[in-house]
Amino acid sequence: MYYNRIQLEQHELDTLAPYALKSGESRGRLHHEAEPRYRTAFQRDRDRIIHSAAFRLLEYKTQVFVNDAGDYFRTRLTHTLEVSQIGRTLARALGSNEYLVEAICLAHDLGHPPFGHAGEDILNQLMAEYGGFNHNHQSYRVVTELEHRYPKWQGLNLTYETLEGIAKHETEYDISELADISQETGASIEAQIANIADELAYNAHDLDDGLLAGLITIHQLKDLEIWQIVVDRIRWDGSVLDEITRHHIIRELVGIQVDDVLTETMQNIKMLNPQSSLDVQNYSKPLVSHSVKQQEMNRELKDFLYQNMYRHFRIVRMQERAEHFVSALFSSYVKEPLQLPEDYRVKLDKESKHRVIADYIASLTDRSALREYRTFFDPVTRP
Repeated sequence: MYYNRIQLEQHELDTLAPYALKSGESRGRLHHEAEPRYRTAFQRDRDRIIHSAAFRLLEYKTQVFVNDAGDYFRTRLTHTLEVSQIGRTLARALGSNEYLVEAICLAHDLGHPPFGHAGEDILNQLMAEYGGFNHNHQSYRVVTELEHRYPKWQGLNLTYETLEGIAKHETEYDISELADISQETGASIEAQIANIADELAYNAHDLDDGLLAGLITIHQLKDLEIWQIVVDRIRWDGSVLDEITRHHIIRELVGIQVDDVLTETMQNIKMLNPQSSLDVQNYSKPLVSHSVKQQEMNRELKDFLYQNMYRHFRIVRMQERAEHFVSALFSSYVKEPLQLPEDYRVKLDKESKHRVIADYIASLTDRSALREYRTFFDPVTRP
């Protein structure tokens, strides 16, 4: 005997907090489908994202270090999985819908181009006169337009709630209007959890990669308040940073922030006492948040990483290489779009040439972009 979908939906109603989104109350999908017998709608969304081509390609896309910099450094895929793990932990503790949080977390970077933020920045510049480029909007387009896995529709046909969570992933760049998602309400608690899990993960894990790569030294970190707290918590003498100690520090850093999010968020929930997801979305500010003190320490850490890691000469060199590769490929395709693969060439009659080219470049991994560049510009490489 297995638990069928109706039983799983009832379990959500019985166990989740009143402000959680329940899969049995989903607003549904753009294209009607019969839901599975043994999975909820949000579980199906999660599974469709994992099985998408865009998700697999994250394995070879830059987080901070270009893919050829080393095998250990995080990629977009490992970052995404870490965000998902933190998101699920927060969701379970807060009584929200764990599967919806997981789906949003797994989809949040599907639209990222190769070479990390350097690739995104140069692609946005190249597309400035043609609508620009933003990886959050591109992630939404991936799941609604660009993935082709079903005969009757484009995209993955995800539920409205998952699409809304993806659309409202980043408050600094609200794509709700572009995605035809209501701008009258804010993000669900599940989308808010995904947002803070993403920020929490990249701060801690970029620091981890920076220490491993030798871009950051423990001497440089000694004045950071969050560093001092972590060192004191693990009772480390601050002498030799071996691999085990580094792992311990990063685990503790993540744990401190998770504890802070849970404590602050529960205080916010008790204050508002939301009785539905709409109560959360109608509230004037996010319920899922850090304390003011933790926000200050996180800002200090962000500023430190920007100055000492993201602007380190080794990272800047990688970024300059990335901008050169993307610019050269973009210009070559604009000059002669017939160089595009067949499945992108057929779009040229219906869509803007520049948008089709941006979509193709965004789909490339670090490795495939470098291979494409060598094919075009290295006289020794055969096409």
